[in-house]
Amino acid sequence: MTNQPIYLDYNATTPHAPEVIEAMRPYLEELFGNPSSFHWFGRKTREAVETARSQVAALLNCTPAEVLFTSGGTESNNHAIRGIALARRGRGKHIITSQIEHPAVTGVCERLRQDGFEITYLPVDGHGVVSAGDVERAIRPETVLITVMHANNEVGPIQPMAVRKRERRR
Repeated sequence: MTNQPIYLDYNATTPHAPEVIEAMRPYLEELFGNPSSFHWFGRKTREAVETARSQVAALLNCTPAEVLFTSGGTESNNHAIRGIALARRGRGKHIITSQIEHPAVTGVCERLRQDGFEITYLPVDGHGVVSAGDVERAIRPETVLITVMHANNEVGPIQPMAVRKRERRR
């Protein structure tokens, strides 16, 4: 038996696949320029970023302009939650989330609360699952966003998801 630790947080970060490392190698060793710079290294890196953006857009069946790269999950959560809340604030200022969200979500929700939004934090059961009935009861005409982590990287529950056809609220 060894004393080597075992990494079990693959929901947060995973090792890089060898083919990813190989694809990134030129940009880690030679073409490391800032893609916002105008010099040769920056232009080469910008070309690579734009190629990647086009590839992701093709996979998602959207335009490259709709693909936004961020530095990680926290920045992505901030852009998505804050962006939707602010874009819809004319319709209402109520957001629903759960009590076991990642700090990247609760942090931006707290900031929105300070900006005048009302946040409803739903409880979870003994298995860390949010009740669909609780979500349904929390929805109000002024609700502009429901944000609940699908797979919790700390304690492991996976929230049940189902798509139901429902009359759109205005």
